[in-house]
Amino acid sequence: MSPVRTLEARDLTLHLGGVPVVEGVDLALRPGEVTAVLGPNGAGKSTLLRGLAGLHRPHGGSVTLDEVDLARLPADERARRIGYLPQDATVHWPLAAERVVALGRIPHLGPWQRLGAEDGYAVDRALAATGVEHLRERAVTQLSGGERARVLLARVLAGEPDILLADEPVGGLDPYHQVHFMELVRDYAREGRTVGLVLHDLNLAARFADQLVLMDEGRIVARGRASEVLDPRHLADVFGIRAVFGEAEGEPYVVPWGRA
Repeated sequence: MSPVRTLEARDLTLHLGGVPVVEGVDLALRPGEVTAVLGPNGAGKSTLLRGLAGLHRPHGGSVTLDEVDLARLPADERARRIGYLPQDATVHWPLAAERVVALGRIPHLGPWQRLGAEDGYAVDRALAATGVEHLRERAVTQLSGGERARVLLARVLAGEPDILLADEPVGGLDPYHQVHFMELVRDYAREGRTVGLVLHDLNLAARFADQLVLMDEGRIVARGRASEVLDPRHLADVFGIRAVFGEAEGEPYVVPWGRA
């Protein structure tokens, strides 16, 4: 794994259809940490994540990886170093799950190069990590939404990127696999990698993320640890809700309880 320092947005502004969606954002995603981006619908979270992945050209400001502007990195290097899992990702062809996961190795292959032994090991590790080994021969079009989501996560992990960016990755998962996913990405970060997630689940963010970023109307309104970001004032101002706060087994939880 190549050394990673920080994926950083500086005064980042992103437009969609000529309309500013993200405005003047400064944000650093650091190795060894899970960063969770929170906010109401339309806050600009998904657009920000795509900007960090190099999929949206900045209208203003910049995104850098190890102090190098993403726009200056060759596309194949960017694909090797940044793994991106979009919201509601789909597969239109009835490929076996193992073949879908193997697509994650493409950035590591040369033109016309076939998968080698190390690629096969990476695919096997990704299938095992996401708990879909038993589905390897099933067509992804025949899987449930939650099973398909785990196969697509395995595809990203098979590429062994330095940086993992995922947009609402737990939305289609049952509670067991939601917790499993968050444990998986936390361990991934602890290995020295960088993880950035867009989440709507405040409780999972409070428990598993090292840095929380709260967005509203395209701007960051709060950042820090759960105790600093998920306070009653922010939840009322940004989400319009009241919440119940507590601690279990030494970790915080926050449960949306009612409208403010």
